[in-house]
Amino acid sequence: MQFDDVAISIKSLTKSFGEHTILDNLNIEIPRNKITSLLGFSGAGKSTLLKHILGLLSPTSGTVNVLGSDLADMSPIQLREFRRNFGMLFQYAALFDSLSAKGNVAFPLCEFTDMTEHKIQNKAAELLLSVGIKEVSFDKLPSELSGGMRKRVGLARGLALSPAIMLFDEPTTGLDPITTRMVNDLIVETSIKNKDRGMTSVIISHDIKATLEISDFIAFLDHGNIVEYLPVNEFVKSKNPLVLEFINL
Repeated sequence: MQFDDVAISIKSLTKSFGEHTILDNLNIEIPRNKITSLLGFSGAGKSTLLKHILGLLSPTSGTVNVLGSDLADMSPIQLREFRRNFGMLFQYAALFDSLSAKGNVAFPLCEFTDMTEHKIQNKAAELLLSVGIKEVSFDKLPSELSGGMRKRVGLARGLALSPAIMLFDEPTTGLDPITTRMVNDLIVETSIKNKDRGMTSVIISHDIKATLEISDFIAFLDHGNIVEYLPVNEFVKSKNPLVLEFINL
């Protein structure tokens, strides 16, 4: 598919480790200001694709263009600065165990901005409240929070630098159905809240049911290639045998 307003453009992307090819001449455009999910069986190449979008891996061949910039043209220092455009919610939230909920959210503000300590604390509090964390939990350590609350704190931290692109890596893995619903609702709410500034959301997931409910577009990967890429209402009607197998699991 082609879009008028593209956040991420990947052309002929191949990534090999020795004789093992993970991504094989992959092409995809991800539209700005939408929720796009990347689905596929384990080993399909989803995580490797995500690492290329973040500039953590360099292509064997092909190009990765993010927000109008070719990542291959950037120095390590420029890439580090460029990554401020990304927010990330990791699979298990990946919070710093020794920092409180508020401390986790404040961390990127301390590292990447020149805000005063007072402004950092106010901003961290504002972000936590925006994702449903009440003030009574601000000083709790991750070990004192439920799985759902850790996800909320992780999302607040990911949003701290007002990213242009928000990445979600298996956001509902290991969660019970009620918490899964909460996280999915939170992803949609976050997308809506940030629509005015054009934030793009990219989700890697195995959760087909949730993905169909919250995505605008779905790309299905198999053996390092995109074998189906459609708006969600068309994806559910796909006749691709691999997609049908995945949906019916």
